[in-house]
Amino acid sequence: MKKILVATEKPFAPAAVEGIKGVFNKAGYETEMLEKYSDPADLLKAVAEVDGLIIRSDKVTSQVIEAAKKMKIVVRAGAGYDNVDLEAASAKNIVAMNTPGQNSNAVAELAFGMMLYNARNGFNGTSGTELRGKKLGIHAYGNVGKFVAAIAKGFGMEVYAFDPFLKKEQIDKDGVSVLHSVEELYQTCQYISLHIPANDKTKKSINYELLSKLPKGGTLVNTARKEVIHEADLLKMFEARSDFNYLSDLAPDCKEDVLNKYADRAVFSAKKMGAQTAEANINAGVAAATQIVSFFEKGDTTFQVNK
Repeated sequence: MKKILVATEKPFAPAAVEGIKGVFNKAGYETEMLEKYSDPADLLKAVAEVDGLIIRSDKVTSQVIEAAKKMKIVVRAGAGYDNVDLEAASAKNIVAMNTPGQNSNAVAELAFGMMLYNARNGFNGTSGTELRGKKLGIHAYGNVGKFVAAIAKGFGMEVYAFDPFLKKEQIDKDGVSVLHSVEELYQTCQYISLHIPANDKTKKSINYELLSKLPKGGTLVNTARKEVIHEADLLKMFEARSDFNYLSDLAPDCKEDVLNKYADRAVFSAKKMGAQTAEANINAGVAAATQIVSFFEKGDTTFQVNK
């Protein structure tokens, strides 16, 4: 019997856990739960005899990989997977997957929630601005970007996108205008919705040179990763441009400096909460379980990220 560990420092919702266990029960697998743990040693001990692993924001380090003597697959329930040591997994022939698209609508709705909150001055009773007619640029037109575009069109915004990994027609079909450089995107659009991953090429890539191209009232919405922001340049942009706004569901390390000086132009959620909806929680968890069963029963590696 296959044994699958669900290791979540921040647990899935009860309905998601029920769905995950239902998938594994039907397949004849055993489900082991490790929830709300605070000591990394607990995870090292728990992975020792499991065949597969589901995580959320938990870190699968090289030490975890080494401790997992039988593990063949780890699935990150969510889109990002920078919390998994892919090199270590590959070295031990462990398949690493994510669950792309399962959280996309939740993230897109949060981006718009923050945009509306900021545009209406935190609902403080003063006169704000409207989103209709404004230009929105989507930086990376993946699963989340597509949902952002659909919502923006409903708001009557002009929608643009830049994604060097997609063909023009893949974006055109959604009624979104394609721009051909990241610089053109930032100088064209008052609002930028950021969806790039955090990797060696993108970390600190959102810098002053790029941000300074934003038109008046420029607003950066970051539901991606805080590591892609050059924080010294972020502070420089706040100081240089009194019309600049930064909205993020993961506060930067310089959060206190920003809020002490520019609180009226910044919105930060209490924690990274793009996927914090009941629907996304269930979708991602059940998708992760389904992918594990498909891997063991059919050899399906469709969502493998360490090829």
